[in-house]
Amino acid sequence: MNNPGPTLSDFGHDPLWISIIKAVAIFVFLMLGVLFGVWTERKLISRMQHRYGPNRAGKFGLLQSVADGLKMGLKEDLMPRTVDKVIYFLAPVVIAVPAFLAFSVIPFGPMVWMFGHKTPLQLTDLPVAVLLVLATASIGVYGIVLAGWGSRSPYAILGGLRSSAQVVSYEIAMGLSFVAVFLKAGTLSTSEIVAKQAGGGTWDIFGMHIPTPSWYVFSLIPSFLIYAVTMLGETNRVPFDLPEGEGELVGGFHTEYSSSLKFAMFMLAEYVNVFTVSAMAITLFLGGWRAPWPISLWDGANTGWWPMLWFFAKLALAFAFFVWVRASLPRVRYDQLMAFGWKVLIPLNLGWILLAATLQALRLPESNRNGILAFGAVVVIAGLGIWLRFDTVNQRRREARAAEVEEEFEQLREEPAAGGFPVPPLDLPHYHGVVPSARAPKEEVTSGSN
Repeated sequence: MNNPGPTLSDFGHDPLWISIIKAVAIFVFLMLGVLFGVWTERKLISRMQHRYGPNRAGKFGLLQSVADGLKMGLKEDLMPRTVDKVIYFLAPVVIAVPAFLAFSVIPFGPMVWMFGHKTPLQLTDLPVAVLLVLATASIGVYGIVLAGWGSRSPYAILGGLRSSAQVVSYEIAMGLSFVAVFLKAGTLSTSEIVAKQAGGGTWDIFGMHIPTPSWYVFSLIPSFLIYAVTMLGETNRVPFDLPEGEGELVGGFHTEYSSSLKFAMFMLAEYVNVFTVSAMAITLFLGGWRAPWPISLWDGANTGWWPMLWFFAKLALAFAFFVWVRASLPRVRYDQLMAFGWKVLIPLNLGWILLAATLQALRLPESNRNGILAFGAVVVIAGLGIWLRFDTVNQRRREARAAEVEEEFEQLREEPAAGGFPVPPLDLPHYHGVVPSARAPKEEVTSGSN
């Protein structure tokens, strides 16, 4: 049974107290999600590294995140004397509040009965709900920039500048990855995008009718892959955690924030943003709250409160993807980060959007359009793989040339007069305040002295 779910006309009719219950439920869910998310990440990474992870506070270490939160909340809040006090205080608030607001348009399920009122399992929806998520994500970066600027520390300022440049490049690619979804769904409403993924279609490839799943991840796979990369860049997670950069920037934008409540708000916003981008991936590409196959064969899978379970399961898998990437990949260099965003993701996305828009304008049958999109997706992914292969080869060649140049410089250091201006040795003795000339032999200077 394919429950189409709520539409825009179903919103705006809830009593105020039901809206308050929904808002509080989302806030509690995100707070508990952060607590269990930190514990889950530490446990998964420790198992991947053959360690135990937290296992002292509570059963299986479940209370470790609670203990850390209490410690940061009760710890003395230190403030350096040179900071801009207003900006220093507002930065954690600016980064945390938009992270919670973005979840207000995420659909958790279909229409349900709640205390005698029929209401959608979603706080609200807008005709441009996806743009609201992008806007709140853009506002959140101001918190990082203000934290670096208000700290008046060189490392913090560098972290803030890195974050602003990173968001400019990767948010463009993220927005472009949504365009193909908008073209296919014909709407920017999150609830209606989920509704469009209710029924499957067919691909006509060489006269064969191949049934296709209804989720957009299959027909728009290049957009999904690009969005998966930009998720890491947007949330400043490994391998794109350059704004923090412990190896070169101490702590980045939060260097001057002690482990107090302000620091806890930065960490809270980071995890909530991870949940937000994961929920957007589920909503736009993975069918939203709809049950996966073969659970979808059950008639009641997409009705009642069951869809919330499928949504949370997908969210847990998406969060596990973030943890897996963190445990597997090293941090990239900053020039590699920017080059990959501007030279690869954005041009690739523009080419894919051009293909999708052309097929939409030609008004081909749905089956033929899906087949051409599948072929175009294969071409785009193959092009990306070929580029990565050649980029790796070119990178090795550049490293080999750099090693050769370094060897030549080492030879010049050993022979100061070879191929350039003669460099005097640094250990020449002083004779009555006179330094011997680099051109004069050492024996002559010695014989001329007392």
